[in-house]
Amino acid sequence: MLFDATGTPVAVGQREHRQIFPKPGWVEHDPAEIWLRTQEVVADALQRAGIVAGEIAAIGITNQRETTVAWDRLSGRPLCNAIVWQDTRTKDLCDELAKDGGQDRFRDKVGLPLATYFSGPKIRWMMENCPEVADAAKSKRLALGTIDS
Repeated sequence: MLFDATGTPVAVGQREHRQIFPKPGWVEHDPAEIWLRTQEVVADALQRAGIVAGEIAAIGITNQRETTVAWDRLSGRPLCNAIVWQDTRTKDLCDELAKDGGQDRFRDKVGLPLATYFSGPKIRWMMENCPEVADAAKSKRLALGTIDS
């Protein structure tokens, strides 16, 4: 969305991206598709507003919070699909970690409870289950972050 200096909406660009459900409880997105759609909606909004990018004073990002992405820091390409915030594939890992200290086992250190929602368990799952991610980590090419990264 583009807003003018008074906060009035000027233009909108919207596009959907695929929702990928490889197994029950698993939800993934294609990071390359999200990046493509992002570029398309920005171009759409600029065109609808009749302005160029240089006329934008500031930007804001709204994102999917804990949707987690792994990419190659040299090429910028994603190494696997993003694991979406509502994915539950890391439930067993979270349960195992909670056996010794409960759901709040790490809260004093990280400020968060153990939950499938957060990126930490998703990152561990990627490292253990996606050879491309493990290879990139070994060669110091791995970058990890949430979707706004």
